[in-house]
Amino acid sequence: MWLRKSRQAPPHRFRKLEEKWTAAYKERQINILSSLLADFVITVEDGNTYSKEGYITHSADPSVKVEVAELADLRVRVRGNLVVVTGAYHERGTSNRKPYEYHDRLTDVWVKAGNNWQVIASHYSVPTK
Repeated sequence: MWLRKSRQAPPHRFRKLEEKWTAAYKERQINILSSLLADFVITVEDGNTYSKEGYITHSADPSVKVEVAELADLRVRVRGNLVVVTGAYHERGTSNRKPYEYHDRLTDVWVKAGNNWQVIASHYSVPTK
């Protein structure tokens, strides 16, 4: 079975990892982003999907200036070596000098890789009203 019984990691650990990821994205800290992402896929607001390489290329894009990147309402579900985090995400900035703002819901899936936890999947969507 792919879920081994082990001592479960505390949920607050994943809130800290999510905050670390968000700060690294905002500040374009590519080495930190790379360490947090496994062979990864992200689905963004418009339905496009990106690999780890594509996400990191986007994150390093100098034409994008992230002014605000914040998480809220995080819920963590730990099941052995698999963790699902859901919550709200707010981002504001400029892209090619044009302002943008997102208010999203997110789902991130973390797995244990050796002694580290890494994201294998992430999904961002705009909630309907």
